[in-house]
Amino acid sequence: MKSFKHGASRWGRRLLAALALTALGACGGGGSQIQPFAPTRVIAFGDEMSIITSQGIKYGINGINSTTSQIDCTINPIWIQQLAAAFLLAFPQCDPSHNATPKGILYATAGAKVQDLQNAIDQHLSVNYFSSNDLVMVFIGVNDILELYSDFPAQSRDALIAQAQTRGTQLGQQINRIAQAGGKVVVTTLPDMGVSPYAIAERSAHVDVDRAQLISDITNAFNVAMRVALINDGRMIGLVLFDETSQSMARYPSLYGMTDVVDAACIVGIAPQNCTTNTLLPQSSATTWMWATPKLISPGVHTQLANLAISRAKNNPF
Repeated sequence: MKSFKHGASRWGRRLLAALALTALGACGGGGSQIQPFAPTRVIAFGDEMSIITSQGIKYGINGINSTTSQIDCTINPIWIQQLAAAFLLAFPQCDPSHNATPKGILYATAGAKVQDLQNAIDQHLSVNYFSSNDLVMVFIGVNDILELYSDFPAQSRDALIAQAQTRGTQLGQQINRIAQAGGKVVVTTLPDMGVSPYAIAERSAHVDVDRAQLISDITNAFNVAMRVALINDGRMIGLVLFDETSQSMARYPSLYGMTDVVDAACIVGIAPQNCTTNTLLPQSSATTWMWATPKLISPGVHTQLANLAISRAKNNPF
């Protein structure tokens, strides 16, 4: 029979080992937060998916106030608004609480591509900084995908895939740059643009190859390269897999409360920044149609993205 002394010694060693593992998790090795992340400032970089103008106008489907008949930026909020609001913060372009100093900085611009992100980060760092109390949101690359696709067939599929990988890697490097400068980053992969109304129309208009599949392949190459380039540390970067959600939404719309995932809700010919709930197709909806325009997601999908981003920001070990 083994002595109690030996048994106690073994138990003690096991206890010490368990305590060591617990300590390792507390240093960031685990997947949950020790203390809830409470940012004091939000900073957003991106393109049309993240724009709020100084007049409170967004790209997609702007909400109309029923009393004033004017655009109300608090109606149909985009993903960055909802993510900021989850931490009781706001951007000055749309501050429903009328806070004199809303803690938000917005760098998103129309037509922005990955190279523009680098320039915007340079601009920020020339006069400002990133800190561990900053929640930095990044959603960019759709314009890169569309630009690359526009070169087909002058450039081959393989050449476009390679260029998409290069741009995805460049995006990952810029995300790392923000994280290494101190900011806590939530970055989203691009939606699968191959399921967009634009891609569906391109498939119908051309018989050479499946154009929608080509756009999906370019998007996927970009997303994969970006993910590979990211620093794999949840204390610095939180990744939102919006590509997977968009694909699932296109296949199983009812699971997401969607009634149409192939058409654009805005009337044809309306500029994205001029589309409102008053300029939609008669049967369409801002919340149950997946696409606002042939290339831009609807407010309903912004909410889906926001929920993913909020979960990531609140559960990452920032």
